[in-house]
Amino acid sequence: MSRVHAFTDDALAADDAVELARRVAAREVSPAELAAAAVARAERVDPELHAVAASYDRPRRGAAGVFTGVPTYLKDNVDAAGLPTQNGSAAYRAPVAARDGAVARQLLSTGVTVLGKSRLPEFGLNASTEFDGAEACRNPWDPGYSVGASSGGAAALVAAGVVPIAHANDGGGSIRIPAACAGLVGLKPSRGRLVDAESRRFMPINLVGEGVVTRTVRDTAAFFAAAERHHRDPRMPAIGMVTGPARRRLRVGLLLDSPTGATVDAETRAAVELTASLLEDAGHRVDSAEMPVSPGFVGDFLRYYALLADLVTTTGPLALDRSWNTARADGLTRGLRAHHRRSLHRMPATLRRLRAVAGTYASWLTKHDVVVSPVLAHTTPRLGHLAPTVPFDELIDRLIGYVSFTPLHNVAGTPAISLPMGLSVAGLPIGVQLSAAYGDERTLLELAYLLESAHPFPVVHENMVAATTEPAPPRKTR
Repeated sequence: MSRVHAFTDDALAADDAVELARRVAAREVSPAELAAAAVARAERVDPELHAVAASYDRPRRGAAGVFTGVPTYLKDNVDAAGLPTQNGSAAYRAPVAARDGAVARQLLSTGVTVLGKSRLPEFGLNASTEFDGAEACRNPWDPGYSVGASSGGAAALVAAGVVPIAHANDGGGSIRIPAACAGLVGLKPSRGRLVDAESRRFMPINLVGEGVVTRTVRDTAAFFAAAERHHRDPRMPAIGMVTGPARRRLRVGLLLDSPTGATVDAETRAAVELTASLLEDAGHRVDSAEMPVSPGFVGDFLRYYALLADLVTTTGPLALDRSWNTARADGLTRGLRAHHRRSLHRMPATLRRLRAVAGTYASWLTKHDVVVSPVLAHTTPRLGHLAPTVPFDELIDRLIGYVSFTPLHNVAGTPAISLPMGLSVAGLPIGVQLSAAYGDERTLLELAYLLESAHPFPVVHENMVAATTEPAPPRKTR
């Protein structure tokens, strides 16, 4: 195993975003020095990681804010003035955006310095940042492995130490999956918590939540508190600034069975059970939980994802650029388009069932305050396992056997967070998911602080000996 990282004794050091902002405010370091260090780090490791989609000639400074001077990247599926929005696709040539989209404006409002854009698989449809005819984005923990998706470039840059925080978004697990693969904190917020990209208004059901990936819980907490000052949804309580665990004792559901029928591998299961034991040791009550949706949810979600792929390919010349050519889209996009067209007659019932999931989930959460589960059914695979060049039916089977626990929260519109709670025998991070009721990100952040303190998260430039996740001790029965 050969890890790839950029951590060194420069202006960035190994500091998180909160500490870098403090140093800027104290005039210990300048935003220009931080940006220059991050650019140098990217130049050093990106030839191997392939995580950067585009770069500004001169870094863009945001307004004064919580993260003034902290360098970052935007994901290449939102508009930022002066850069193209390529969406990871080779099917068209994106024009340079004339203005910032709503998501870029929200990120810049926190004070960050944007260096450029991070890579994603074509339209964020895959669970690995791989391409047909281009280099895959690689995992800093071992470049032979997937770094997840769709925010794979963002995760690689943060895990490798290029920047401490990067924009990400999540339409089926696209914050949580790469966070799990790269050993990061990744919170998918409630639907409507932050501003949406302009394209979301055309979705029959908006699956996508905007956020970030970070190396520390406090960076994620500080970002959401800052973003709420830019946009505040009155339909849910404010998160506010979360600074540590709460004292209240919670009912925790332990979920290990997936609606896809996928078997959770032993290392992932051990990480989840360890997390449950840590929560129980802290005084929370842990009981078993069952997935609140039927096995038919898998087919419904796949049909809806296929609908979204078909919308992209059909509207490409108008919505993206006249250079759009469906024949140049990758095999997964084209396969999903065909899948949707074969099942058009089933879409009305599919949408009706998916819209009912939010109510079903809310009823389920009357039994639990939070649920702990895997993020993924097995540890991150080697590159090629989920490549878009794999025959469509085989690739879908592999995705269903891997992405088993995240889509529920996109459909229900509820928050969920991935935390790095272990390392596999191969030395790769294992993510554990905590999920809560609509609007209750605060509880997830409070528990994340608790777990970060009880079980410090692995970092790529430390823990150089591969570690196993030890089986958790037997939990008390209540």
